[in-house]
Amino acid sequence: MRLAPSILTADFARLGEQVAAVCAAGIDWIHLDVMDGRFVPNISFGPLIVQALRPLADHYGALLDTHLMIVEPERYLTDFATAGADLITIHAEATPHLHRAVQMIRDLGKKAGVAINPATPLCMIEEVIDQVDLILLMTVNPGFGGQTLIPSVLTKVHRLSTLLNNRPIDIMVDGGVNPSTIAACAAAGATVAVVGSAVFGNQPIADAIADLRSALGEVPRVK
Repeated sequence: MRLAPSILTADFARLGEQVAAVCAAGIDWIHLDVMDGRFVPNISFGPLIVQALRPLADHYGALLDTHLMIVEPERYLTDFATAGADLITIHAEATPHLHRAVQMIRDLGKKAGVAINPATPLCMIEEVIDQVDLILLMTVNPGFGGQTLIPSVLTKVHRLSTLLNNRPIDIMVDGGVNPSTIAACAAAGATVAVVGSAVFGNQPIADAIADLRSALGEVPRVK
């Protein structure tokens, strides 16, 4: 399972330092939660943060995984692509033209992802499954870090894994993933886990990542 630390819970006064620390600990995905205060009840950051992290990601060979929790995301796809996002994920609930928006991401030369909230059924995304590289299942209601994982979503993760039938599409879980829950996420079929407060917490970043890998039964990696 890949770990994708979300910078939402990082110390923004030390953002570059902390992103470098997760990359040095063997992480090659950085998750960027973009919030507009409308689709979710919070505001985070925009393309400038993506642009600022691009040289650091290039240095470590890391992928910038940009999760747009914004209404009508197609309005900003070009901005985030130009800023340096490698993968752009949009919410099925946020646009009436999901297929068109996914195609726009591909036309911009980026990997495409689609996300759904905990109460949104899988049928909302079935028609675009073969158009995306990643499907993100929110395991909390989006908007804030530090929430508790909703266990029933793991059943949906398992159903999605069965539906994909070995297609080369990543299944990402986002919300409440920590050393106590990450093994259950992997067992359900998730291939990428967003981790926020479990990494940018009170202990050293390298130790936090080692704890997550230990919970998965993996040997810690260091770049």
